[in-house]
Amino acid sequence: MIIWPSIAILGFVTLQRVVELPLARKNTANLIAKGGCEVAPEHYPLIVTLHAVWLACLWWLAPGRPIHLPFLTLFLLLECGRVWVLRTLGPRWTTRIIVVPGEQLVTRGPYRFLNHPNYLIVIGEIAVLPLVFGLAKVALIFTILNAILLTIRIREENAALRG
Repeated sequence: MIIWPSIAILGFVTLQRVVELPLARKNTANLIAKGGCEVAPEHYPLIVTLHAVWLACLWWLAPGRPIHLPFLTLFLLLECGRVWVLRTLGPRWTTRIIVVPGEQLVTRGPYRFLNHPNYLIVIGEIAVLPLVFGLAKVALIFTILNAILLTIRIREENAALRG
């Protein structure tokens, strides 16, 4: 059984998340220092838990499974979208909902086309990465759980942005 391809893919995703967390914390602190305030923080631990359990399930179930190249290609395209979102938001990107009074909404990059492109990317990642390894049930379960949490999050974020 060859496990290195799945380990490499999961290692990439895990490293990506580990690198992003300090950036998100730094950006959050800077936004709050500029007068920003966090909105609806009570659901945030659920989002963190969902993502951690999703990744842990993949580490548990995926090693040694065959890689489905069409889904891997789709996942890599999603990662390009993720980078586009992060670069577009720059210091405004965070994993929390932070509203800074007087700031204008970002309307460039993928935000020209969608209100919440980051959430579309996350929906895709949670659904597609398990499919890279043929784990359709994992994709379905976590997609449903993610949809529930994103419904709450997007409702709260939209309300906060409307002021």
